[in-house]
Amino acid sequence: MEFNEAKAQFLQTWGALGSQWGINKTMAQIHALLMISPDSLSMEDVMEELQISRGNASMNLRGLIDWGIVYKEYKPGERREYFKADQDVDSLARKIAVERSKREIKPALRVLEGVKNFDETDESPEALKFKMKTQELHDFVNKADTMLEKIVNQKENWITKTIMKLMT
Repeated sequence: MEFNEAKAQFLQTWGALGSQWGINKTMAQIHALLMISPDSLSMEDVMEELQISRGNASMNLRGLIDWGIVYKEYKPGERREYFKADQDVDSLARKIAVERSKREIKPALRVLEGVKNFDETDESPEALKFKMKTQELHDFVNKADTMLEKIVNQKENWITKTIMKLMT
């Protein structure tokens, strides 16, 4: 397999994986491109490499910056902005975990908290089962989120490093 073919396959695969961690395909492909690039790239470089519009590139670069996994880089004498991806895989995994918790787990916890506290006067079997299951789900998701937060915050612990490597 030639380099360009391998690179294209990587960009396509990383783009497909992006949906697994909550971003769109183009955003993931931009991230992949910046991750494997030896130098920072301008928006024009990204647009040309991925054959995407300026608006698409701009919106997705902004999203990657918001996730904290891509950074702007300024070069002396250049008017263009350049972009570089965080190269630390452990840091990337932690940032993705934090963002997923914020965007997915925390909202689910709020919903579970709200629905488990419905009208207490309903003693029907369905209502009791609903209350029991939503409480169990709330407790489980809350424990999982707490564990995830501890893993993310304990980056220097050898067990945490091992778990993070298993997760990535």
